[in-house]
Amino acid sequence: MISACSWIRGTPMNRYKVLSCGVAVVRKDRGRWLFLLLRAYRYWDFPKGIVEQGEEPVQAAIREVREETTITGLDFKWGYEYMDTGPYNKGKTARYYIARTSQEHVELPVNPEIGMPEHHEFRWVPYEEALALVGSRVKPVVRWAFEKISGTGPA
Repeated sequence: MISACSWIRGTPMNRYKVLSCGVAVVRKDRGRWLFLLLRAYRYWDFPKGIVEQGEEPVQAAIREVREETTITGLDFKWGYEYMDTGPYNKGKTARYYIARTSQEHVELPVNPEIGMPEHHEFRWVPYEEALALVGSRVKPVVRWAFEKISGTGPA
């Protein structure tokens, strides 16, 4: 079996050191899609975290959403297709799935390992604001997710 942390879409096994998985969490509000973004210091991103030993990437993504936001009801309405971002932070790669939730309420619980929440703030934002908030590594993920959820992507 090939480890999710060492193999990503046919790339050489030693190219990526760590795989971090997350979810572009979306919900519909008054006819428009909103994205859940989390802020750590000055950086906005989707909920995500490291794949643990023996864990499948999508399981890690679901676990991270629950641990970082308390959201438990995720609907992978668009399937389990994902988008990987290029290496960042010493070889780490981020993989994002898309899921819908009806849960508006979000909490940023204390991470027992560090004694504080991992994030400082959350926001439910429309597409344009999501693009304005996230950095260059995450912008393609926001665009990809919006194309999928709005049905505006290539046929």
